[in-house]
Amino acid sequence: MSFDGIVTNALVKEFKETITGGRIDKIYQQEKDEILIHIRNLGNNYKLLLSASSNNPRAYLTDYSKQNPNTPPMFCMFLRKQLQGGIILDINQHELDRIITIDVKSLDEMGDISIKQLIIEIMGKHSNIILIDKSSEIILDSIKRVPESISRVRQVLPGLKYQYPPSNDKLNPLYINFDTFLNKLDNNNKNVQVFKFLYKNFIGLSPLISKEICYRAHIDERLTINALTKLDVKNLYSSFNSLMNDVLEKNFNPHFIKNDKTNEILAFHALNLSQYECMYKISNQSISAILDNYYHKKDTIDRIKQKSLSIRKTIQTKLERDLNKLAKQKQELLDSKKREKYKIYGDLISANIYKIDRGIDSIDLENFYTENLDLINIPLDPKLSPSQNAQKYYKKYTKLKNASKLLEKEIPKTEDEIEYLENILVSIENCTEIEELDEIKEELINEGYLKGKNRKKKKDKKQNSSKPYHFISSDGFHIYVGKNNKQNDYLTLRFANKEDIWLHTKDIPGSHVIIRKENMEVPQNTLYEAAILSAFYSKSKNSENVAVDYTEKKHVKKPNGAKPGMVIYEQNSTIYVTPKIEEISKIKKAEV
Repeated sequence: MSFDGIVTNALVKEFKETITGGRIDKIYQQEKDEILIHIRNLGNNYKLLLSASSNNPRAYLTDYSKQNPNTPPMFCMFLRKQLQGGIILDINQHELDRIITIDVKSLDEMGDISIKQLIIEIMGKHSNIILIDKSSEIILDSIKRVPESISRVRQVLPGLKYQYPPSNDKLNPLYINFDTFLNKLDNNNKNVQVFKFLYKNFIGLSPLISKEICYRAHIDERLTINALTKLDVKNLYSSFNSLMNDVLEKNFNPHFIKNDKTNEILAFHALNLSQYECMYKISNQSISAILDNYYHKKDTIDRIKQKSLSIRKTIQTKLERDLNKLAKQKQELLDSKKREKYKIYGDLISANIYKIDRGIDSIDLENFYTENLDLINIPLDPKLSPSQNAQKYYKKYTKLKNASKLLEKEIPKTEDEIEYLENILVSIENCTEIEELDEIKEELINEGYLKGKNRKKKKDKKQNSSKPYHFISSDGFHIYVGKNNKQNDYLTLRFANKEDIWLHTKDIPGSHVIIRKENMEVPQNTLYEAAILSAFYSKSKNSENVAVDYTEKKHVKKPNGAKPGMVIYEQNSTIYVTPKIEEISKIKKAEV
């Protein structure tokens, strides 16, 4: 994806039109590298998101909010002190770089008017949010402090004078004539591909827009510079210049390109992407809306992955231990089934005790348990008397018998725990919101798998519960899919009516799925679609011919003491499906 200098330019245009002149009402820092600023302007409310995330640095107006931390971080408190109540005077872009400056007029500690400048640098892992005093250009603070130990080239610390990041000899593409373009081309490595030459030599150009320039010039992007003809060079500059004129004249057409089969966003930009002319395009007047749609999902998924790493590791370690434990238990159970021979040894020794001399290490005796009185060789401990040898075998028999009874009770418990832990891993995989991961974490704390404060008995009225997936079948039936055990229990035990259809993958960890019957018979196609969803949101999402059981909800019970999400069911039927993303994408999602 390409959050490049041109997208930044379109954003600055949008910011100027919407929030310039606005009043900063509230400032929140909901992530360690992310700021949310509430702005009131001309009777409208806006939320400006600024992120210095290494994975997804960005800036745009958003419709989303996150849960605020109980205690605001120091940088957030500092911004509130410096900017809250201030008026946004102007918003600009540095050259065509991914750097945005926001000038804010506010009162300082002495009650005097001062102008601060909030600078957002969108530069991958070097991204930052910096507050400076505009008149002196002195850094007041930043969301990431950069001492000399991190960067010898450029430090970002309170008290230092702010300097823009080095351009690395790149030129501002907005004001490039043909001679300058040609000179840059002539002095470049001739073995570099054309599209790479563009984004490596001009500020704000991304690989995507560089390929677009090549496409419009009818030049293969993979061509190297030395393969260009004079006509190619002329066409390349013409395409380059035309695109830069679109930026200067603000001829923006914010849109994203989607795969119409999977709904996956393939690309987005502020300028029209001709290279995707045969693909499915969705346009929007607001570049912020385009970015908000894409990055909210992407950033949430990335943060879920990041925040779930330690949980996954803990559960995976416990799961591996339980799998080893189960294998050992099953082997011990198998061994215990061989215990009868030890009772026979004891019986034969006791019956022939008068024939056995102390000190021998084995003896052949007639086995009166066999029809032909076959001889059987019985090992003996020379240090023990015949009677003691018999008792030794009786004790071994009794020990194995008791072990067998215990193992027959313990093995199902281990199997249940393995199923539960595998379900947890599936639930983490199904998470689409941070709140859902928080619910899983809370459940694991309550169940004793993670350390933390147990909140089982406390109910936070302000805490919003996450919601299951809600689909509408092609026949108009409502289908609900749980994303975690809390949602699974809610759907099955509280939400579903007795006659509703309940589905779950057979003997495989996965989501609970409910089809609302509404006093109607469920068509076969709806049943198939629900089964597809059940298989997709399970451990077998990448498998073929997945068995999915279904029954009426009244035949589903939760045993006393069962872990969250664990149920038993009866009177079920089975349908076999192969989950495919193309089919999943065709099932309509209900509007939230």
